[in-house]
Amino acid sequence: MKRIFLLACLCIAMISEAQLTSAPPGGNKKAMVGEQIGLTKVVINYNRPGVKGREGKIWGQLVHAGFVDQGFGSSKAAPWRAGANENTTIEFSTDVLIEGQPLPAGTYGFFIAWDANEPTAIFSKNSGAWGSYYYKESDDALRVKVKTQALDKSVEWLKFEFMNQTDSSATIALLWEKVMIPFKVEVDLVKAQIESYRAELQTRKGFRWEAWNEAALYAIQHNTNLEEALLWTDSATSSTFGGNNQFQAWSTRAQLLQKLGRGKAADDIMKKYLPLANMQEMHQYARQLLQLGKKKEALEVFKANHDKNPNQFTTLFGLARGYSANADYQNALKYAKLALVVAPNGPNKTFVEGSIKKLEAGTDFN
Repeated sequence: MKRIFLLACLCIAMISEAQLTSAPPGGNKKAMVGEQIGLTKVVINYNRPGVKGREGKIWGQLVHAGFVDQGFGSSKAAPWRAGANENTTIEFSTDVLIEGQPLPAGTYGFFIAWDANEPTAIFSKNSGAWGSYYYKESDDALRVKVKTQALDKSVEWLKFEFMNQTDSSATIALLWEKVMIPFKVEVDLVKAQIESYRAELQTRKGFRWEAWNEAALYAIQHNTNLEEALLWTDSATSSTFGGNNQFQAWSTRAQLLQKLGRGKAADDIMKKYLPLANMQEMHQYARQLLQLGKKKEALEVFKANHDKNPNQFTTLFGLARGYSANADYQNALKYAKLALVVAPNGPNKTFVEGSIKKLEAGTDFN
C-alpha cells in the first residue's frame, strides 16, 4: 500500500513538471501594476478580461450585482473577483487608510460587490484562493463604499491605474468598459519615514555621521520625535562616526535643543563650533538666527563670516541682511551695492536690485 502511494505521488510530480507555461484561459491577460506612495509600496496582481463586443452587458450581467451563489466552491454569497481567473490581490508594505479607514500592511484578496451607484470594495485576508468561489465574510479585513464614475470612452481590457498622486496619497481606480471604480489610499509618510530611519540606522548606513544627521534633520523639519532625534545627534556628533568635527552635525543638535526649549545649550554649542563652519554654513546659521528673531546675534555672525571670507557675494549680502534686520539701512545699502557688483548671475542681481529699492525707501528687505 505504501509503495502504491509513493508511486502515485511520483506520477503527480512528473505530470506537474511536464506541464508547459501557457497563457491564462479565456483569452484574458495577466497583469501587475505597482507604485510607491510616499515610502509605501503598493502592488496589484490581476487578470484582465476583455469587453469583446459585450458593451452594455458587463455591469450587472457579466459582473453580477452584490453577492451571489456562483454554483461552485463553498461560498453562497460571493462578490466579484475584480478581474478574471485567480482572485485579484493588492499588497501594501505599510499600514494605510482606504477611504479614510485603517488597513494594516499586508497582502489582500480584492473583491467588489457591484452596485451601479455605490459598489463595495472588499479587502480580504484570504489572498490565495481562486476567484471568489471560497469567499467568506469572516475573512474581510475591510469593506468600504465607493462611488462609480462614468467614462466617455470604453476601456477594452480591464486595468488598474494610480491617479491624483501626492506625496502621501493616491487614488487607485479599476477601469473597464465605460465604468471607473476608484478608491483613495493615504499613508502616514512622516511615521513611515521615521520607522525607515530607525531600521536603516541599524545597518551599515548607520556607520556614517551623515545618516544620523539626516534622520535628525527630518525630525526637525516635521516637528516630530524630537527627543528621539536628539539621541540621533549623539551619534551624529560622536567621534565614532566622524561627526565630532562637523559643523552640520552640531548645528542640527543646536536646532533640536532650540525646539526643545533649551536655547542656552543651543547657543553654547553654536559659539563653540562656529569656527568649524564654512562660508555657506555660517551664512545659513545667521539666517536661522534672523528667523528666531535674534537680530543682533545674526549680525555678529554675518560680520564674522565676512571677516573670514571677505568681499564675497554671500558675505557682502549677508552683511546687508544683518544691518537691514537691525534697521541700519545706511550700512545695509552700502553692502547691498557692493554685493550687486559681484553678484554671480541674473537672478541674484535682480534680487539685490529689489532689495536696494526697499532699503532706499527705508524698509527692511528680509
